[in-house]
Amino acid sequence: MSELMKSWVESANSADTQFPLNNLPYGVFTTGEEDPRCGVAIGDMILDVAYLEEEGVIALDDDGDPLLDLPFWNEVMEAGRETWDALRARLIELLAEDGDAVLRDDADMRTRALVPLADAEMHMPFVVSEYTDFYAGKQHAQNMGAILRGSPDLPANWLHIPIGYNGRASSVVVSGTDIHRPLGQSKAPDAEMPSFGPCKRLDIELEMGAIVGTSSEMGQPITVDQADDMIFGYVLLNDWSARDIQGWEYQPLGPFQGKAFGTTISPWIVTSAALEPFRTETPARDKELLPYLAESKPGLYDIALEVTMQPEGADKATTVAQTNYSRMYYSAAQQLCHHAVGGVPMNGGDLLGSGTISGPSKSEYGSLMELSWAGREPFTLDTGETRTFIEDGDTLTLKGAAKGDGYQIGFGDCEGKILPAITNFPAK
Repeated sequence: MSELMKSWVESANSADTQFPLNNLPYGVFTTGEEDPRCGVAIGDMILDVAYLEEEGVIALDDDGDPLLDLPFWNEVMEAGRETWDALRARLIELLAEDGDAVLRDDADMRTRALVPLADAEMHMPFVVSEYTDFYAGKQHAQNMGAILRGSPDLPANWLHIPIGYNGRASSVVVSGTDIHRPLGQSKAPDAEMPSFGPCKRLDIELEMGAIVGTSSEMGQPITVDQADDMIFGYVLLNDWSARDIQGWEYQPLGPFQGKAFGTTISPWIVTSAALEPFRTETPARDKELLPYLAESKPGLYDIALEVTMQPEGADKATTVAQTNYSRMYYSAAQQLCHHAVGGVPMNGGDLLGSGTISGPSKSEYGSLMELSWAGREPFTLDTGETRTFIEDGDTLTLKGAAKGDGYQIGFGDCEGKILPAITNFPAK
């Protein structure tokens, strides 16, 4: 495991920061009325890399064309791994304790380039081209089978392929965006007809999101190793789920409205390069995978994850689950490889949700459906209130960090508050 890399930005050397020099995640921010800009988190500051590119301190394109003057990171992503590596190397050189002094020793440039994180508003860090969500956590799949079908047995295909569905890129939002309780059809078990109204069983799913950086050609499969090289970075991802709406609609074509109303991601893209020291093996296989899904190196990452819930008006949040990304059965590279194997062209900016991450103990369950066992086992918050599913005004937060020797690689919180359903529909 690598050690903390020292920076002249003092706050980046604290063991408590999510953003040491080892991390350098990418985001988009504003601090006032100006347009959103590309920035890099370092300690308790944001480095305005769009400004540094304007000043010639960072140069990524051989022809001198800017890549960071847009309010998203897609241009850098699509430039490819050589550019990704060059940018990371230049940032480390500029921010390291004993690195290039051009920024460190220029007080005016430092004042202009470094913005307090506390003063910034974060925006979507990239334009989502398309969104695919997977069902690749074994414990979650077994739990859902036990809850819905009375048996933890997995579907016949589950141990052979990473199952997924195409979601809605249009409803992927950045942390801090409020989510309205969705409307839809649901049907009670003893009812003859479905009813229409607000979701009664609103849930979360604790996931990681992999961001595809470079594209593949239509009709051209990719290997797992190629897929791994195409992944630009990762975010925390909350796949909000309307369980009662989903339960009525999902046969026979799978999730639709119950999953389409909102997906929240954390504001910082943690690059695959920053996570490299934390690679870990996928679990032992119950059945041998077909050769095209074989990995030449460990495909998962050791990332500690946490879910908190805070009712409206409560002075603190309650931790309701803690688990680890290493609990997944399939890696993001395997998911991306399988996604493209039939010839689907993958695009820079595609977002792949890992599927719900749950571990073997109840404290590791990554959804309220599992934590309350479909509402049959309410759980108690630190405030004394009980929950089975999400109530209006509740704020749900996902947290995650890879833990190194005296440092951590964090993603920033992935947070959303549930607002009441819009009830003046249809209009009178």
